[in-house]
Amino acid sequence: MSSKHLSKYFQKYYLFFASAITVLFLYACSTTKKVPDGEYLLTKNNYRYEDGKVHEDEVPSHVGQKPNKKQLFILPLGLWLYNATDPKYDSILAEYMTYPNEVRDQKLRDSLFVKFNHPEYIGKSLFFERFLQNIGQPPVILDQGRTEQSANSIRKYLVYRGYWDTSVKFSHDLDSAAKKAEVNYLITHRDPTYISDYYYNIPDPAIKNIYERNLTKSLIRGKDILDQDVLEKEVKRINDLMKSTGYYKFNNSNEDIYFTADTLQSRKDVPLTMDIHKDSTDSPYKLTTIGDIKVHILEKVADTAETERDSLFGINFYKLDDQYKTMSLWRPIILKKGEIYDQKNLDLTKRNISSMNNFSIIKYDEILQKENDSVLDVSYYLAPLPKFDLKIATDINYSQILNFGISPSVDLTTRNVFGGAENLTTSLSGIFGSVVSSKNTDKRALAYEVSAQASLNVPRLLMPFKTWKLIPKRYSPTSSVILGTSIQNNIGLGRVGFNGSLNYFANVNDIVSHRLSIFNTQLSFTRNKERYYDYFPRDGEIRNDIFKLYSPSRYEDFTAGRITSDELSSIILADQNFQDSLSGDELGGFNTFRQSLINKDRQTQNILISSMIYNFVYNEIGKKDRRNPFYVNAKFEVAGNAFDLFTKNQKADGVISEPTKKIFNIPFSQFVKFDFDVRKYFSFFNDKHTLALRQFVGVGIPYGNSNTMPFVRSYFNGGSNDIRAWRVFGGLGPADSQLDEKVRAYIMDNVKLTTNVEYRVPFTDMFEGAAFVDAGNIWSLKDNGFGDDFKFNKFISQMGVGTGVGIRINVAYITLRLDAAYKVYDPNKPMGDRWVISKWQPLKPVLNFAFGYPF
Repeated sequence: MSSKHLSKYFQKYYLFFASAITVLFLYACSTTKKVPDGEYLLTKNNYRYEDGKVHEDEVPSHVGQKPNKKQLFILPLGLWLYNATDPKYDSILAEYMTYPNEVRDQKLRDSLFVKFNHPEYIGKSLFFERFLQNIGQPPVILDQGRTEQSANSIRKYLVYRGYWDTSVKFSHDLDSAAKKAEVNYLITHRDPTYISDYYYNIPDPAIKNIYERNLTKSLIRGKDILDQDVLEKEVKRINDLMKSTGYYKFNNSNEDIYFTADTLQSRKDVPLTMDIHKDSTDSPYKLTTIGDIKVHILEKVADTAETERDSLFGINFYKLDDQYKTMSLWRPIILKKGEIYDQKNLDLTKRNISSMNNFSIIKYDEILQKENDSVLDVSYYLAPLPKFDLKIATDINYSQILNFGISPSVDLTTRNVFGGAENLTTSLSGIFGSVVSSKNTDKRALAYEVSAQASLNVPRLLMPFKTWKLIPKRYSPTSSVILGTSIQNNIGLGRVGFNGSLNYFANVNDIVSHRLSIFNTQLSFTRNKERYYDYFPRDGEIRNDIFKLYSPSRYEDFTAGRITSDELSSIILADQNFQDSLSGDELGGFNTFRQSLINKDRQTQNILISSMIYNFVYNEIGKKDRRNPFYVNAKFEVAGNAFDLFTKNQKADGVISEPTKKIFNIPFSQFVKFDFDVRKYFSFFNDKHTLALRQFVGVGIPYGNSNTMPFVRSYFNGGSNDIRAWRVFGGLGPADSQLDEKVRAYIMDNVKLTTNVEYRVPFTDMFEGAAFVDAGNIWSLKDNGFGDDFKFNKFISQMGVGTGVGIRINVAYITLRLDAAYKVYDPNKPMGDRWVISKWQPLKPVLNFAFGYPF
């Protein structure tokens, strides 16, 4: 058969072949392929509520048998993979999988082949079958006895939650022909039992006083449903409260607190009384104080006898040698002899010891003294970690600017460098990936950064006085000194950088933290300055058009090399008569030309930034007691003031930039910068759905020696964590600028507003969906001649708006994210054309792939 006829043959019968392949595939993956005769595959559990749904999200978790999990939203992929293997191997492989991994080999398989009377299988690896059954899921066979147990479990759960008269009936829908079954649970919860009045009986006056001072935080309220889950949470709250106010053994037996509901008058409206009694004679509780505090530094617990004692501020230290200074061991200990016991201080001390990255806690003791059971002795047994720690890693990452990148790194940590638990970490790392090409924004170009850094981490504040008297040890203050250098190539204009800083950290608690960075210095040199127009050809085209418009003869001088591009550009900018003669498209072209020169100056400048940065973080995310968490990250930076005191003369730097003062012939930046990142999360439907809100406000104010913000401190739009309908440097420009898009795309400015709203919905344990709306833009603080300045009466209409949907895939501890976004309102289009919904191409969204949530 000729290729021509063969092609026509397949075109004519492709539907037949497609149908046949589909039938064969479904047969091979039949969900009941391995269901024994007379048995049923459980395909669905149905829940019907006779008198309204209650706790419907939790009820299924109390059912003992659940159908096979469905992946890809609707398909039981795990069951299909399991069924894809030959059933004759199932019994053998089922027993094979019960053995530990280290003994699973060909010898074991051969012995099982003989055991199951299949010597003909000897020598077979069964690799394919083992792989599919390992990642697959065997069919869930209906067990009708477990259905009755599940119905009883549902009833007990709803009684526990306050619905005392609940009844749960069940039935089975059996399909003998298909070998499939569904289970139906009929739930009648009836009216719940309410708390008519709430009382408490606490004979110990001290305990009663503490409880009443915190009564507003009680979880129990009159007229609420009598929910056992709430009562247990209230018990935990009281336990934590008393242990934070000095009562060490409070309710250790879990019998000190109990509730009594009086059902004599009614089962639906009952008074509830809470009792707190130490014992039957109502002995008073004793406040516990901290007694002896001992810290042992040794290799193993048996070394205790060989240690020598040293003491500092009431804490005893036992050391085998003097490799660690006693003061460095005292700093992480929050406890103080004689103070009232507080469990949080014990927990914080252990956390501080671990965060030093110098010791492992091999033993920890809390012992009440025999002669005084209200005094608690605490002992820590610490083993020093190895002096050196070498880590070699390779990460895959994604950022707003960099696409997929590979990040190899080598880190060497040297512990206890000066005897005070200081750690010196020297790192060599690189990032290799791609960025949007400046030559052709539809393509990507190779980008890389190679850096070396040394970081000295010190478990105290590096200051010339005793800071622990000023900043409490419970804030866990630390310091770091960082020195580094890097070389990078991003959009063709590579940079060589040097950086250094002295940083201070303090954690007020597990929610509030502070960071202060002083002498934060960054020196950046731009490479390939003279090739700017090679990497930004559109800027070169615009420049040439203006040169020709200004003077054809001057343009010839430029092309002949008799005058440089910067020199002719300066002449044109200084010619006010020429600028006044322009209108319409010519004026628009000149504005674009002027903006391209601003871009050029910014992106090719050598710059020195020396600043002080203060960072405040309030973070409730991940805290179980904060149902709708709130997050604030506020940053303040001021730069350049110290250099300004020592320099006076100004020199020109760039074509359009004003003359600036320099240090070592390098211009330094002066600016003030404020960043506010505020987030709020709301949970719905039993904390499974989330509404995430984010507002970012950024303002950079150049002054003194700077008329623009430096490149590395400016704002830009777009990307997977910003306004997702625009790519990074994707054309969303300042305000409603009508500049040429390829020039506008690389504008960076000093005011930024971004608003994000995202609704997240779980599909399965592995898959999650999201719908989002992003809005924002960047502005200048002053008008650069094309309406890019921020104005309160206009900024809302100048914000770009995008929307879209996304999917998140949770694999182990990594969340993979794919977002498809579409532009809704484009402020850089002409008036009347800004609503772009009608131009949507559903199959051509802006795709953003990233790791982790956007906020």
